[in-house]
Amino acid sequence: MPVLLVVDDERTLRFSLGEWARDAGFRPLEAENGREALTRVRDQSVDVVLLDLRLGDEDGLQVLQRLREEDATMPVIMLTGHGGVEQAVQATRLGAYDFIEKKPPYLDHLEVVVRRALEHSRLKREVDHLREGRRGQPLLGESAGLQKALQRLEKVAKSSGTTVLLHGETGSGKELMARYLHDRSPRAGGPFVDLNCSAIPEQLLESMLFGHEKGAFTDAKQFKKGLFDLADQGTLLLDEIGEMTPQLQSKLLRVLESRTFRRVGGHDDIVVDVRVVAATHRDLKKMVADGRFREDLYYRLNVVTIEMPPLRERADDIELLATHFIARIASELGRPPARMHASALAALKSYAWPGNVRELKNTIERVLILEADEEIRREHLPLEVVGPARDSARGGSDPFPAGRVRPLEEIERLAIVHSLGVCDGNKTRAAQALGISRQTLRTKLKELHMDDEAEAGSET
Repeated sequence: MPVLLVVDDERTLRFSLGEWARDAGFRPLEAENGREALTRVRDQSVDVVLLDLRLGDEDGLQVLQRLREEDATMPVIMLTGHGGVEQAVQATRLGAYDFIEKKPPYLDHLEVVVRRALEHSRLKREVDHLREGRRGQPLLGESAGLQKALQRLEKVAKSSGTTVLLHGETGSGKELMARYLHDRSPRAGGPFVDLNCSAIPEQLLESMLFGHEKGAFTDAKQFKKGLFDLADQGTLLLDEIGEMTPQLQSKLLRVLESRTFRRVGGHDDIVVDVRVVAATHRDLKKMVADGRFREDLYYRLNVVTIEMPPLRERADDIELLATHFIARIASELGRPPARMHASALAALKSYAWPGNVRELKNTIERVLILEADEEIRREHLPLEVVGPARDSARGGSDPFPAGRVRPLEEIERLAIVHSLGVCDGNKTRAAQALGISRQTLRTKLKELHMDDEAEAGSET
């Protein structure tokens, strides 16, 4: 039953509105003044407030402000026996849901407005819930490592311009951490723009970041804005920042220092207001020591560093994540969610997940599409999840039965096949996961005569 708080200094009016509320199917609460109203709101769950404009010597508009400060989502309907356009406009500006004159017969109209306010609140809660679900889907979990990362994100989100460095393995959710940060920051109303620096050829990356003037290079047939333009007043995520060339590192440093940039082929300095979030799976500090990453840029990016724990350190979160992915993917497939058998769950929890949350999602999706309808069992899971590779990945027992030693070529083939599967055939990401360059991966594919079968994967 919806709860209505009636705030009026006249006892008879509070009583009559309370009786009306009961007859209309609401549960009424009463408050004589602003102080009592705030106490009621803090102590109980109130759905709608009916607030009189005049509370004796107290200004109802001031009470409205205090109620809105306490809970900005709670609808407040102003009631007055002395209506005026100026007061109605002022109340609306202060956040009142509606402004009603207490002139008989007004109760029928009041009921319509209250029910409309309740429906508005319900829809807003659903939208907020969906937004939270979208934001939080890949960050589900109660593990200590994840909660620590989220707490740090919440703190740094309050500052609008602080540069953030996200560090974590491939597939651990760094992009989603960046979105989580953006959505909870003062920049949430602005754009969120992301770019994977490893997926763009060097010659195009500068143009994508800064834009270009017409005629700046052979194919520049028209003026084009860059991602810094598009992210103005918002957040720009530069994923895999460690793959950026020294020349571009220098230009990025200039943007961070001066908050200005120049388009390719341009001469004007363009002022920009962007929070830069950088993400990487690499050890940038070691890259600095090796001379592969600018030290001054590293310290500019490393204002706040947040570590995203790998899934193997979040075993307690695997059931929650798997359940979520099952429900979401089943919904997309238009069928009820499958159950998870205990044997399958045990296998999921014992696997090392080198591809992290992304690999878990892909595994669940493949199983639901190809294997299981009503229940996911251990035998439905891929061999690498339930087989010997599990113990090998976790540093456990000998993965080869009876002490068998596999040829190095076979081990390399298995590792490459697995990494390409985890990375959806994307050779760039597969090479990163293996800790080798893309060119080295291409060479290995040719040596192992796997280049033809890998052509089904992405070339990026």
